[in-house]
Amino acid sequence: MTESEETKKKIENRLKRSEGQIRGVLKMLDEDKSCREVVTQLSAIRSSIDRAIGVIVAENLKECLAMEDISDDEKTEKIQEAIALVVKK
Repeated sequence: MTESEETKKKIENRLKRSEGQIRGVLKMLDEDKSCREVVTQLSAIRSSIDRAIGVIVAENLKECLAMEDISDDEKTEKIQEAIALVVKK
């Protein structure tokens, strides 16, 4: 398995876990669980998705920077684009 296939598998697993957590939150709502419990689970889901985003952006950026046929200016632009994807203003 190549590094990108491994990364894809890790991301898929993380998102499937998040999907299960979302189903769990929906069940919690049906069971009238406390606000604190629901928000705690939603925060965990958000954190997991944020990590998936970070992995996707980082891997894409690594691939872009490894390309030898793009200029330093283009590499700088790619870095700025990656930062803009991760850091919301």
